[in-house]
Amino acid sequence: MPVKPVTVTVYGAETTCPSCVGAPSSMETYEWLEAAISRKFPKQPFKMDYVDIFNPPANEKKTAFANKVVEDDLFYPVVLIEEEIVGEGNPRLKTVFAELERHGYKKA
Repeated sequence: MPVKPVTVTVYGAETTCPSCVGAPSSMETYEWLEAAISRKFPKQPFKMDYVDIFNPPANEKKTAFANKVVEDDLFYPVVLIEEEIVGEGNPRLKTVFAELERHGYKKA
């Protein structure tokens, strides 16, 4: 049975989080996650989405969460899978993969 594609959303900024010195940028994390997920779960569809927390799109839900990241001083990038936070700052692949498996994804 085919897996329903999930959305992986990365909320971040061009600059690195002040508390995450030495960590990859939000965009580097986005690209790294996209490549890692593609390798671990080949031929299983998923959607990647990037939201700049200081310049969010005209989408009420995304704007609200971007504001939450800023106002609550969350470590960014913040990674969500289907609206569930699975990582902040420097996300762990093990956690991301476990959440994808919970949604029915199978390892290669």
